[in-house]
Amino acid sequence: MKVNEVSATDSLGTPAESEKTALPRQPRSMRRRAFLKTGGLAAASVAAIGAGILPTRMSAQALSDARRNDRAPITRGDIAVLKFLQALEQVEADLWQQYSELGGTQDSEVSGVGAGNPAYAQALQLLDGDMPQYIHDNTDDEISHARFLGNFLESIGESAPNLEEFKQLPSSTADGARQVGRLTNLTQLTVDTSFWSRYRSITNPDFDPGAPFAQAVPSLNSGLHTAIPRSNDDTAGSVINLQDPTKSTFTDKLKAIAFTAGFHFAFIEQGGTSLYPALAQNVTNLEVLRILLSIGPAETMHFQTWQDKAGNALPLTDVDNGPGGTGASVTFTTLANAQGETDPESLKGDTLQANLIMPEPTHFLSKDLPPVAIIRPTSDQLGGAVASFKSFMDDGLFIGQKNPEFFRTMFRLARDADAARRQI
Repeated sequence: MKVNEVSATDSLGTPAESEKTALPRQPRSMRRRAFLKTGGLAAASVAAIGAGILPTRMSAQALSDARRNDRAPITRGDIAVLKFLQALEQVEADLWQQYSELGGTQDSEVSGVGAGNPAYAQALQLLDGDMPQYIHDNTDDEISHARFLGNFLESIGESAPNLEEFKQLPSSTADGARQVGRLTNLTQLTVDTSFWSRYRSITNPDFDPGAPFAQAVPSLNSGLHTAIPRSNDDTAGSVINLQDPTKSTFTDKLKAIAFTAGFHFAFIEQGGTSLYPALAQNVTNLEVLRILLSIGPAETMHFQTWQDKAGNALPLTDVDNGPGGTGASVTFTTLANAQGETDPESLKGDTLQANLIMPEPTHFLSKDLPPVAIIRPTSDQLGGAVASFKSFMDDGLFIGQKNPEFFRTMFRLARDADAARRQI
């Protein structure tokens, strides 16, 4: 089955050609406002002047219509950006759904959740007692992003990407997981934790090419690690007290799985933190810009939460042996005791102290300007659509996906999004 989406390059001409003209079709509400702004509104103004009535204040609706008409139409590039973001939000919703089924608060708000996995959920609470609620809410947010972007595309006469046919990866068989096809694989991850030092450093990957950024957990950046229990074998040996979780005990294996998840949460959300501002620089229509500027900060809020919680991981070393194991070894250290800020600030990207969760002022735009606290990276090269999808691939999220059309589709959408150019 062919994916139900329209490529900005395939169906609407090459990016260079398609960016020359605005989308010719507009919703009826837009045409109505255009009429009011030109013929209808002008006629009303003449009538008011003729009657000796000069209103000193526009009505709230008239002001809203005027502001909405003071913008460029939606371009092919804008549509390409929205399509890629909607597709990637489907990917994020899929992975967060798995986390929520096993470790999130169980209620009817997030579709499909059941009894959960008490052992995994309690192990996650070693990072913070509110982890189940945070996981539930992050899941709800990503589902809302995918749904909203899809509905917005439909409202302007465009179809949203349909990734349903690619949900072919198996589910965990541990208690709490639904047995349905998945887009993502959370059991063979290689997690890049360099975001940890990037936000604690004065150096900026966009501004300081080649600057080093230390891994918070170096062993997570090699080998294949699971962030969810693959089966009940991964929770075996832990003793769970449902009435008083403080009396529960956990194997090092289950703690390592939960701590891996904690860092993976932050890795996923720092990607969205950079992606939205990177793509926002290239859209034309103000309403599309508003969408990106409104969803992007929600991703940043997620990232801020998760990097704070991941820093509470307890020191341990575990080797993933036993049923389903990959043989990967992981070592978590006490990041609260890691290197803090130095004076002068280190250029080695080796600041790792856990509680430094606010972005360190960093180099930006020009060496003649002082360091400033910002999101980074925000360049197409490092934070754009292709870079974001490739980082998900490198993370191992799609290990086991045997349909090459999935990768062709995602890279086509990503290239189209990166090719968008602001037309003002």
